[in-house]
Amino acid sequence: MEVSMLGSSSSWSFRLSPKRQTPKLASSLTERDPIFLNMRVGNQIRPYSARALKSRSVSEDFVERSSPLEVKKELEICFDLIHRLGRGIVYLGSARIQPNHPHYLQAQDLSREASNLLDCTTWSGAGPGLMDAVTKGALEAEKPVGGIKIEKEAGEWTASKFHPYLPPQNYHTCRFFSARKHGLVDAVIRNKISDKTAVIALPGGIGTLDEMFEILALIQLKRIGSELPVPFIVMNYDSFYSKLFEFMESCENLGTVSKGEVSALWKVCNNNSEALTYLAEFYELPYGSTRPETKLRTSGTVS
Repeated sequence: MEVSMLGSSSSWSFRLSPKRQTPKLASSLTERDPIFLNMRVGNQIRPYSARALKSRSVSEDFVERSSPLEVKKELEICFDLIHRLGRGIVYLGSARIQPNHPHYLQAQDLSREASNLLDCTTWSGAGPGLMDAVTKGALEAEKPVGGIKIEKEAGEWTASKFHPYLPPQNYHTCRFFSARKHGLVDAVIRNKISDKTAVIALPGGIGTLDEMFEILALIQLKRIGSELPVPFIVMNYDSFYSKLFEFMESCENLGTVSKGEVSALWKVCNNNSEALTYLAEFYELPYGSTRPETKLRTSGTVS
């Protein structure tokens, strides 16, 4: 027995037919955005819109995921990478900042000092820009460095799966953003009190904001740091995020965010010294006040 769904803009009806035939779409639906529901008894309902059907015929060259197991495999690779290198500080930041920019030099110095302070692995998206800066900083400190890369970053030097200088065993290039995001989140989870991890958001664009607020939501919902809290630091170099903070205040005034809700989830730091001091206090570590803020290097490039 076949069950077909017919409808118009104002009503829907069902028709039972003893014949086993594929139901035809009504012309009124075809002119709009038709939805075909195969409701054969015992079969799963699968809706397809006209837009999706059209995309399939037009974008034949697009390589879709053939199985959810592909994502699972990438997740397993990311988790194995983190298990081997250890959890630590995850940096989020722009892939477009050039090596001679002050924010690049500040990020490089911060990464070097923070990896020494927490004695942990430095994690990033293993791309160019500020991700490259923190990678170099951690290497200067001779601390472990790990990367969960994506095949193509915005403004990246190449759409290559390979990192220009990190050894292959220290990073993985993901095909799926979901696997990459899960990996970066897992890299900051604290399983025991001796684990020292952190999330540090450097200046960035759409991708950075996406990752920032996704992790912030997980902290808010106690999916991260429910038992062992994880510090979340926003580096407000040159007041870069000031307009964002004003927007969050507007959300509080409108009532979409509770008063003080966001400020309780992250720590805003204007320079590296503030960030390092906060991390030292958070983990009750000695941090010498005798060492002044690192002066920016004057050279145009960083080796």
